[in-house]
Amino acid sequence: MTDSPIAWADPARAGAFGAWLQASAPVHGLLPATLQLASADASFRRYFRIHSSDGSSHIIMDAPPAQENCQPFVQVAGLMAEAGLNAPRVLAWDQPQGFMLLSDLGAQTMLDVIEQQPEASKSQRAYALYREAVDALITWQLASRPDVLPAYDEALLSRELALFPDWYVAQHRGISLDAAAQATLDKAFAQIKASNLQSLNGARVYVHRDFMPRNLMLDSNGQLGVLDFQDAVYGPITYDIASLMRDAFISWPEDFVLDITVRYWEQARKAGLPVGDDFGEFYRAVEWMGLQRHLKILGIFARLTLRDGKPKYLADTPRFINYARSTCARYRQLGPLMVLLDQIEGNETRVGYTF
Repeated sequence: MTDSPIAWADPARAGAFGAWLQASAPVHGLLPATLQLASADASFRRYFRIHSSDGSSHIIMDAPPAQENCQPFVQVAGLMAEAGLNAPRVLAWDQPQGFMLLSDLGAQTMLDVIEQQPEASKSQRAYALYREAVDALITWQLASRPDVLPAYDEALLSRELALFPDWYVAQHRGISLDAAAQATLDKAFAQIKASNLQSLNGARVYVHRDFMPRNLMLDSNGQLGVLDFQDAVYGPITYDIASLMRDAFISWPEDFVLDITVRYWEQARKAGLPVGDDFGEFYRAVEWMGLQRHLKILGIFARLTLRDGKPKYLADTPRFINYARSTCARYRQLGPLMVLLDQIEGNETRVGYTF
């Protein structure tokens, strides 16, 4: 949470919000004088926290309709509630204006809690929280049904991967790939897409798409809650566990990543989710899914900086280069992509494949 004053770039929107809040306050017992900025994300959405006369607090989403479609948020919030997850409840929604009143899951993220721990107990606390996150993920996946959410298909995978050459390589690094480099990238992308669509017999579930500690909340009762789910799709079962363990804002040693991933696989398998009977095959599929995500995020972070004027995200690009390179270094068929990544970053390639 931040105590920064609330600024409005558009006076007309500020007026519309003021009128909406004045009308909503008596209906929901809101106290307008307590309004404060809670957070802003990588999109055009902003979130405010406001207290109520009964001592509780609520979240208000400001999502300009011209830039943000809130229908997916409302749909997925309903799906998560049906699944039994702790997700924000939609209490009121002015769809034409893009103002929404939500239940409040608290101001502490899972990431906050981990980072606030003393070093001596950080790993132990993190382990317990990641196990809770795994429980929530499996609950979400068990609720999956086809033809409810958009498909995470080849077309979407292609659009996401294209962000890397278009924004990170060309715009951020200022590099124009020659024919040989482009061929290397095209071949790698084809391999990545094939793996992600075909591995584990094409197992499909609900995919949060940004399932990581910064989007998991701990409320006043210590219950884990889930945020930022509006981009959910129906896609590869490997995606969310890859997202959880190869995070944008915190990195873990390989043994920790393996431990939690094994625990997830064991629980998912026991619950009847289609994760296969061979952990080695499953982990390979997770790594290849993660590689697609790493490349996509490099492109997104570059776009946020260059197009949207949000440079703070670019500081985390070395983390994703390291993630991507580590995966490439493990699989011989990804060797050419690793060399290309090193050329883009101006690094010397050192090769030591595991598979």
